[in-house]
Amino acid sequence: MRVEYIKHPHPPMDLPPTVMALGFFDGVHRGHQQVINTAKQEAKTRQLQSAVMTFYPHPKEVLRKQKGNINYLSPIDEKIMLLEKTGIDILLVVSFDARFSELSPQQFVDTYLIDLNVKHVVAGFDYSYGRLGKGTMETFPFHARHLLSHTTVPKLSEDNEKISSTVIREALDTGNMSKVNDYLGRVYAVEGVVEHGEKRGREIGFPTANMNPDANKELPAIGVYIVTVIVDGTTFEGVCNIGFNPTFNNGKGKRTIEAHLFHFTKAIYGKKIKVAFLKRIRSEKAFNGVEELKERIQKDIDIARHYFST
Repeated sequence: MRVEYIKHPHPPMDLPPTVMALGFFDGVHRGHQQVINTAKQEAKTRQLQSAVMTFYPHPKEVLRKQKGNINYLSPIDEKIMLLEKTGIDILLVVSFDARFSELSPQQFVDTYLIDLNVKHVVAGFDYSYGRLGKGTMETFPFHARHLLSHTTVPKLSEDNEKISSTVIREALDTGNMSKVNDYLGRVYAVEGVVEHGEKRGREIGFPTANMNPDANKELPAIGVYIVTVIVDGTTFEGVCNIGFNPTFNNGKGKRTIEAHLFHFTKAIYGKKIKVAFLKRIRSEKAFNGVEELKERIQKDIDIARHYFST
């Protein structure tokens, strides 16, 4: 996959004729995949290259002055990896800044589609473009001026609910991993480097990998989860707690992500691991002492082992 990073105003670019899928594509969920697969099929039919145009950072960071406060289902490096897996030929990552946000719908179509050799556009029914999102798929034929055609992809729904990044975030906020993973079409995962923690897990017989997650990654709700963890290319089953260790810290301090891996005893400080969240077992709570905590952890482990065995 060819990746091009574009900043406005972009210089002349030598791009082949393409069918271009447009969208922000945070999470690259099933709805996004439907748009991208439609673009791939159109490209095959028209004997053109398939392409995706996405944007970074999120428009809210620029338009609502929320820079640094936006978390993503798929931060930019992860999104690029996910888009590459779709099998597209070209990815254009456009820098969304104040100057770019001021482009009129006509300027966007002229400068970022027609001038970049796009011959056909594919986008979701609710896609908008240009200043204040005034360009829509209904206005697109007017702005295209018969120089390129388009396909509008209808919404993808499940149980009468549109599959969207917003709905996935809401499910993530409640720990509903079944819904999150169903709407994504894959298991939601968080990557990060293992760092030294307070080592309480080791002291009570349940050693954990204390992970510092990648920046700007949306995390599941506070609680205990059934997970798989990839370490050095090998997948291990386990349980993971996201929270503030209220038994010891009174719910104060830094939020931690601590994974207990079954049948694993190696020291992996400094290594990057990937934690995939399969199911939430319970919320985090403060226990009346270490023994009660140990009993609950063992019960969580038993629940997870039964999950994996069935």
